[in-house]
Amino acid sequence: MAYLITRLCIDCVDKGCVDVCPVECIYELKAAPTAELPNMLYIHPTECISCGACEPECPWRAIFEDRETPGILAEDVEINAKTEEQPSLFRVAKPSRDQQGRLLHRIKPTTDDVKANRRKWHVGD
Repeated sequence: MAYLITRLCIDCVDKGCVDVCPVECIYELKAAPTAELPNMLYIHPTECISCGACEPECPWRAIFEDRETPGILAEDVEINAKTEEQPSLFRVAKPSRDQQGRLLHRIKPTTDDVKANRRKWHVGD
């Protein structure tokens, strides 16, 4: 796996990464989230082509190259791998659009929001 989405995405789900992914390897849950599969986006490990387009688009700084993932988030590799292990639980994430098909405006988090989210998950800046 080249890139993965970490728990820093839980309940944030910005989808900016979805807008730029050239191979549609970013997935979302089909069903209600659970402790094992939280409300976040996931990168399919064998579909990702390692282009890196998603990483700078995440305003929550939740996407990492696997080698650069902070140790505290290392288990998130396994969470993303569930897209391959249990594909029936996921669907390809699509950009959020209004009824006319236009991309919905995304509200960007503030720097303080991002810092608070990182503190919540014990991730340094």
